[in-house]
Amino acid sequence: SYPMDHVHVIDHPVLQRDLTVLRRADTSYGVFRSTLSDVSSILAYEALRGIRMREIRIETPLEETTGFEVAESVVVVPILRAGLGMVDGFVRFLPEARIGHLGMYRDEETHEPVDYYSSIPSQIDESLVFVVDPMLATGGSAAGAISHLKQVGARSIVFVTLVSAPEG
Repeated sequence: SYPMDHVHVIDHPVLQRDLTVLRRADTSYGVFRSTLSDVSSILAYEALRGIRMREIRIETPLEETTGFEVAESVVVVPILRAGLGMVDGFVRFLPEARIGHLGMYRDEETHEPVDYYSSIPSQIDESLVFVVDPMLATGGSAAGAISHLKQVGARSIVFVTLVSAPEG
């Protein structure tokens, strides 16, 4: 088990409202998709808080000054299929982010996660990787995804989810 200081809970009234919209049985597909995209933007904004930046010199209409740009490559990896709805929230802030895909299912006999699809961008070892999945239940798929990404070279991984069960 991991210490809780590795877990960041975002407790915001807008998220509480939007989570209610997402959980309602009568929410239409279109409203669900747009709300999930909005929620994902809030989560992405917070998850990107620790991203490394570098200073650059820029020319304004009046003078030269210091600006900032992202100093590391970013890869967003949704766990298929539910995680796909969270990708837009990240690329809204980082359109240059590369997107990978990881398909997993839970083996009903062993209860272990099984990879059925993997498409991970090159140079994953030099990238900050965000694994996204809106629901963390037992944590099996999340742990499987992180293990898979480590096996292919990822060294800096952040898992982002909307709803988590205590077991996860």
